[in-house]
Amino acid sequence: MSEKYQETAEIVKQEKIGTGIFSLWLQTEKIAAAAKPGQFLSVYSKDQSRLLPRPISICEAEPETGLLRLVYRVAGKGTEEFSGCRAGETLDILGPLGNGFPLERMSEGKKAFLIGGGIGIPPMVQLAKQLPGEKQIVLGFRDELFLTEELEKNGSVYLATENGSAGTRGNVLDCIRENGLDADVIYACGPTPMLRALKGYAQQTGIECWLSLEERMACGIGACLACVCRSREVDDHSRVHNKRICKEGPVFSAEEIEL
Repeated sequence: MSEKYQETAEIVKQEKIGTGIFSLWLQTEKIAAAAKPGQFLSVYSKDQSRLLPRPISICEAEPETGLLRLVYRVAGKGTEEFSGCRAGETLDILGPLGNGFPLERMSEGKKAFLIGGGIGIPPMVQLAKQLPGEKQIVLGFRDELFLTEELEKNGSVYLATENGSAGTRGNVLDCIRENGLDADVIYACGPTPMLRALKGYAQQTGIECWLSLEERMACGIGACLACVCRSREVDDHSRVHNKRICKEGPVFSAEEIEL
């Protein structure tokens, strides 16, 4: 896990890129340089009544410039507050947090599936930029598309939409089967039903699979046990069959967790 930093970051730019979905660029001193694909930030509200930060996954990071991009969906009062922020204002952030995707699993000659569903798509952008080898990027949307142009720069993109408005009508597995795709390693982030289906698919096909879990987190450093998932092994901290998503995750081997 990378060293984490507490910073007051200046907002460089924010724009709405979809219904309730915002793209936020921040100027950081150290976090962008330390960030790895699959990690997240804790973003703090200026409203003193909201003590807990909001975890938001890192979409892009530019070590050379210190710029860091978050793409998030407005889901409550905290993210609604962030969506009203403007360039020149500041946000208090802590990060990078959690364990990201294991890039070293992609040895020479291997092919990867990068699979994102809904607001699980943003982490795929930085992963696609840094992951070596052949990348097949499979994206699942309800209807409205976002971040497809960024992802097309670093891999072959395949789309699935629930209403059939773009790509395959159905889910990401329908898209994989319709296009006859195969890979050696799966990297995925999205809603639990999608991750559960991908875990089953990986077991059936014998593909190595890494899943990033979406879960509401509180402290972000593993102290409060508010975010846990069921695991096969006993956790050293809690002494039960749990894993702390913010500490041991958010990325896990599919074989390590129960969904």
